[in-house]
Amino acid sequence: MMIHQLGNRLGAWLGCAVIMILIIIHPHAVLAEQGTSPLKLQDIVDRTEEGQTLILPAGKYEGPLRIHKAIAIEGNGQVEINGDSSSGPVVKIEANHVQLRGIAVNQPSDEEQSSAVLVTGNQAMIDSVMIYTQTYGIVVRDSGNHQITNNRIIWGQEQEEQSTHTFSNKRNGIDLYNSHENRIQENQISQMNDGIYLENSNRNRVENNRVDHSRYGIHCMYTNETIVRSNYGESNVTGAMIMGVHDAEVTDNTFVKQSENVNSQGILLFDVQTSRIMRNKVEGNRVGLYIEQSSGNKFQQNEVIQNFVGIQFLESNENRFVENHFIGNVIPSQTNESTDNLFERNYWEAFQGIDLDGNGMSDLPYAMNPFFQRLTADTPAFQLFFQSPGMQFLETMYAAGKEDWSTDTAPFMHLQTELLPKENQDKMKVGFLALFLLGVSMTIIIHMGVKRT
Repeated sequence: MMIHQLGNRLGAWLGCAVIMILIIIHPHAVLAEQGTSPLKLQDIVDRTEEGQTLILPAGKYEGPLRIHKAIAIEGNGQVEINGDSSSGPVVKIEANHVQLRGIAVNQPSDEEQSSAVLVTGNQAMIDSVMIYTQTYGIVVRDSGNHQITNNRIIWGQEQEEQSTHTFSNKRNGIDLYNSHENRIQENQISQMNDGIYLENSNRNRVENNRVDHSRYGIHCMYTNETIVRSNYGESNVTGAMIMGVHDAEVTDNTFVKQSENVNSQGILLFDVQTSRIMRNKVEGNRVGLYIEQSSGNKFQQNEVIQNFVGIQFLESNENRFVENHFIGNVIPSQTNESTDNLFERNYWEAFQGIDLDGNGMSDLPYAMNPFFQRLTADTPAFQLFFQSPGMQFLETMYAAGKEDWSTDTAPFMHLQTELLPKENQDKMKVGFLALFLLGVSMTIIIHMGVKRT
């Protein structure tokens, strides 16, 4: 009995200590009174003064919630705000300088214009929010300078198995329209239509996010100066769809296993101008890099590995490709109606060159034969004859317009490991070390066997 009482007292003291620490950290913090569940959250928020931090006790709260003053709301990971079946957002942020941290938001409505969180004020912070939604996750409209970080967004309801809904029945995880200079970082998004969607929104930074099992992992439409950096996409239809974009930076991303759809690509560029696509890794996709109607872009030090088609061009001109690696792709490259693209110092594993002067680059150029792409574009059924002896023979005979073929004038003879990101260099060093040790082991075993006989 005394032990039980001591435990209760210790728990009470710890609870008081936590509250005191929170008040010290947030001198303007207020602690909401614990009531019966579900709690009326709107009344609590309305009583909170401007500039204060509202610390919510653990529990489930009824939405919808309208935040119309500059306050911070914290839930410490044990607070749920639940919407109902009516249309509209569960949480609507209308004021500037609102902060939302450490809560879960459940949006059960499947109405097209509903969302879990809608932001129309400026300079909001949405951090560590767990969202289950049957429509949009976080929607940002006509505002900017937000920080959207460390959130997790999943289609469906908590504890509910994911159904076989098509992408057309789903909405986007994070959706921006006419919203500029935001930071979208370290979010995890799964089972949505588009993971992160930006339209008519400029100078946004999309960094270190992870998107899987969605349509487009990251989708940029008509944006300028967008940074898409260090994101990871897996098992989407397309890892990154960049369309109608100028002056973008797409760097250090990894997109793997976008291959289950006939239109799957690692990175798709359509009508992209004067942008930098550098140090990305696209592996195991149907098409690694797909480029259409795009010009004036720089592609450098990208790793294009084990895709069905490494790189595919259509009506794209005056792009520059240097120091990229094309390894293990079934078709290294396909080009059609694309001229004046500069290729130099790329490594093509399938190309057998000749290096007479020993400078590490082939003295023979690598010309990208468009025969198969042109043939299958006119008659898609001919894809059944891919790499058949007859098709390969016809490809060697095809030389129409060869002067206009995309050509790497000086391809690397060997893989340039020093150009790879450090992480991949380390992996290759470990691989080489493992092969070396295996060779030594086999030599010792063979030597011992010979000696015994």
